[in-house]
Amino acid sequence: MRDLFHDELDQIGNSLVAMTHLAGTAMQRATEALLTGDLHVAERVVSDDTAIDALRADLESKTFQLLSLQQPVATDLRMLVTTLHLVADLERMGDLALHVAKVARMRHPDIAVPVELRDVIAQMGAVALSLVDKVAEVIKGRDVELAQAIEVEDDSMDALHRKLFTQLLADSWSHGTEAAIDMTLLGRYYERYADHAVGVARRIVFIATGAMPAGSAAIKPSGPAAG
Repeated sequence: MRDLFHDELDQIGNSLVAMTHLAGTAMQRATEALLTGDLHVAERVVSDDTAIDALRADLESKTFQLLSLQQPVATDLRMLVTTLHLVADLERMGDLALHVAKVARMRHPDIAVPVELRDVIAQMGAVALSLVDKVAEVIKGRDVELAQAIEVEDDSMDALHRKLFTQLLADSWSHGTEAAIDMTLLGRYYERYADHAVGVARRIVFIATGAMPAGSAAIKPSGPAAG
């Protein structure tokens, strides 16, 4: 019976990795749509978001079932309780990629990002993909050292976010209020995507060690209100 229980725990772990890959693919495609104006790619991000939502619902159902039937303790209990937080973070990452794609779709056939900001957005997209790839590896291996590297890489996203705002606030900005609003929102979406990646990494450290990393009180809430 316990072997079956641990098989089910392994399946949950595999599904979390799959959900992470879906969130990564969504952001990769959303960034592509944003920088190229490709409506087909943007629409695919929108339509594929239902798969992330469905996986969250499935994982929550399986987790609650195991909690009620198996009475887990120690690491197994941490794994199941933390899964409920992880799926919220991962779903929110998918939602943020969806928001990026919707900006691309809204501005089609134009490209939403002004020429002078495309490099910054491309870099933010690259950092987001690097982070989510590391998150998948952290979940698979419960790699505490790699989880800590995610926090360091998140600083790169924060620096790019500041660079974006510096350019938006410059006297040379000539693209008007609407474009400025788009870019402000986009910067926020990428920053929050990275924040949720950090949140996932910290929760994996908790599963592995039983202690949240130093500074984890600063983890921001996972739900829609968190942006």
